[in-house]
Amino acid sequence: MPDPTIHDDEGGMRAALDAAGEPHRRTSPNPRVGAVVVADGRIVGYGATQPPGGAHAERVALSEAGPAAAGATLYTTLEPCDHEGRTAPCTDAIIGADVARVVVGVEDPDPEVSGRGLGRLREAGLVVDVGVLVEEVTNTLAPYLHHRRTGRPYVVLKLAATVDGRIAAPDGTSRWITGTEARLDVHRLRASCDAICVGAGTIRADDPRLDVRDADGLVVEGEDPPRRVVLGKIPAGARILPAEEHHGGLEGLLDGLGADGVIKLLVEGGADVAGRFHRAGLVDRYVVYLAPALLGGEDGRPLLSGPGAPTMADLRRGRFVAVEVLGDDLRLDLELEDR
Repeated sequence: MPDPTIHDDEGGMRAALDAAGEPHRRTSPNPRVGAVVVADGRIVGYGATQPPGGAHAERVALSEAGPAAAGATLYTTLEPCDHEGRTAPCTDAIIGADVARVVVGVEDPDPEVSGRGLGRLREAGLVVDVGVLVEEVTNTLAPYLHHRRTGRPYVVLKLAATVDGRIAAPDGTSRWITGTEARLDVHRLRASCDAICVGAGTIRADDPRLDVRDADGLVVEGEDPPRRVVLGKIPAGARILPAEEHHGGLEGLLDGLGADGVIKLLVEGGADVAGRFHRAGLVDRYVVYLAPALLGGEDGRPLLSGPGAPTMADLRRGRFVAVEVLGDDLRLDLELEDR
């Protein structure tokens, strides 16, 4: 738990964001929500949404607060639910705890929730404020919000490259471009996703397992690993098995996975698959692990295969939303501007 002293609404929402970042397991199809209960300027309840079937963040925080929740302020990153699902409505728990005020980061776009939770709380006489630290909260909840708005999973394209933008040598070898710390981070990234997608060419060339064996305890015993999807035919005896094949277009793949409740998809295909997703405009975040190494020529394999922007006027620009040093390597998280 962070410093229990809260001075203003931004401080309360930051504490809720800290809580949202603490779960060490996937919560899908539930979003990664954090909540805190603040009474007399101090945190008395702290919670995050649990794996499916477990309590939502608001109920966890209220349970920890106990009687101290009466007259207190509840900070939550997402609008509380007001419908019966795997758990009872969070609005019931909030009203029943006699909370005086609720501060919400963003409204939930899910049609079953959108505005209903806020309305129910206001009808019960609670003061409700929405939109504190909205940009930071939106970034934290990006996969869930995207899925609810589009019906498709949030697509993360992972790449590892040399400084001169090569993912493999001319002879096709690619192990290992990055160091141990970066490769461990990839396992953590996989563990945060509901499914992993790779091309059949990568399976034939590298025979990867694409598991989360080094995810530092982020996957607990009994939890299903991320689904593994191969674009094309899976060779007999491949280490990725059990996995499923996809033999259609990428948009159909995303529609099907989204309908199955896949919130976040990690694409780990080679340059061909990466180029296809990129040119189709289906990537929501690029995660590039950049090694301090040079192949030193134009004959190595580039990050993305296929035709690129024909002129500088067609260059796609964006922004780095995160930069992290991992041993000798860099992790660069990039989001492109919508066009």
